Amino acid sequence: MKKIIRPFIKLFLSIASIIDKFIVVPITKLILRIMDFFKENGKTIDKFAGKKSTLLIVSLLLAFIVYVVIDQQSTVMLDQYAEILDDRPVTAIYNEELYVIEGLPETVDITLIGQKRHIFLAKQNPTSGVSVDLTGLAPGNHKVRLKYTQTMKSLDYKLDPSTVTVTIYEKESVNKTLTVDLLHQDNLDSKLYISNIELDRTNVIVKGAAYKLKQIATVKALVDVDAIAKQQAGETTLKDVPLVAYDSNGKMVDVEIVPSTVTAKLTITSPSKTVPIKIVPKGTLAFGKSIKEMTTDITTLTIYGTQDAVDSIEQIEVNVDVDKLSADKEFKVTIKKPNGITELSSKTVNVNVKLDDSTSKEFANLSVLTENLDSKYKVQAASVEDRQVTVVVKGSKDIIDNIDATSIHPYIDLTNYGPGTHDVEVKVTGDDLRLNYSSKTKKITVVITEK
Repeated sequence: MKKIIRPFIKLFLSIASIIDKFIVVPITKLILRIMDFFKENGKTIDKFAGKKSTLLIVSLLLAFIVYVVIDQQSTVMLDQYAEILDDRPVTAIYNEELYVIEGLPETVDITLIGQKRHIFLAKQNPTSGVSVDLTGLAPGNHKVRLKYTQTMKSLDYKLDPSTVTVTIYEKESVNKTLTVDLLHQDNLDSKLYISNIELDRTNVIVKGAAYKLKQIATVKALVDVDAIAKQQAGETTLKDVPLVAYDSNGKMVDVEIVPSTVTAKLTITSPSKTVPIKIVPKGTLAFGKSIKEMTTDITTLTIYGTQDAVDSIEQIEVNVDVDKLSADKEFKVTIKKPNGITELSSKTVNVNVKLDDSTSKEFANLSVLTENLDSKYKVQAASVEDRQVTVVVKGSKDIIDNIDATSIHPYIDLTNYGPGTHDVEVKVTGDDLRLNYSSKTKKITVVITEK
């Protein structure tokens, strides 16, 4: 046993001798020399250490050393930096031909954490972005985790949100008929009219979840007037007209439309016609006064609008308020556009009204006409006296003296009258609007029967 232990003892002794010779003895000698140096030069050292400049230098050195140490430690801490990348798009990986995904956010915010230089490099290097793999998931609700692919492995990141609940639906399809919605019509030249819009197709395929397809009330092609390059009469073509699906409340339905755009051919026309102006005085003149003359600075107007509206208008009536008027007056009247008319050659007209003293004249035995009787009925006067009336015409003497009795039209309005005997108010109109017409007989009796 002693023979076995003896070599190990010699080995430890040898190692101890080496440590003593090369480490312990040199350090001991160094310490003794330093102590001897301080003993021999104690007064000199004390004197040197007591100087203000020495203390200042030592203080600066210690402060510098402390600063370096703290700076090294703070650099490690402060070099950790965070930056938020807003609204980064999310890509879903799934079979788009078979399924529809709902609940997946379009964008998320990414917080990158790490050293500034690494974050800077990460922003310069393209990545595959934020994605979620839905491959293999069946229809239904699923809670999934979003993934951010970053080439800089030295960075940490956080996603907001990081997990979402998505709903997977089987994709179905239906065929829908297209309609047209014309946008920004007010921006079309008022003298022009879009008379026809022809699309390059009348039907489209709409794809989506079954419950959304049921919501669709109409699919419209949004033809935008602002997209017309040059507004002029003729034909123009608009390409890439977007299609949108709406529900019965006019709200957009988020579905896939195939194709997503169409081409529209627009026929632009400029229907117009020149018609006379008819001045219609409104109100009651001052007592004893009548209109002798009404003149205008323009007598005709050129009207623009839909073809039907232009064709139906034979004159433009301009109302002039003469209520309680007692002296000559000139009016500047704004002309109102009839329905279907988009532009007038003049928006105002100057009307000069001249007055005269009023006189009256009676026109007897004028036949009473009927208006607005239902076509399934017929009417006759209850007596001879109910067939004719006497009309009193008031106005300027010069006009009344030249009036023709055929220009006076007494009538009764039988709107909403049915079979039976009725007392109906007599109304009177005349061709000359400067005059005032009234029947001496206020009501007549008529008998209405079925045909």
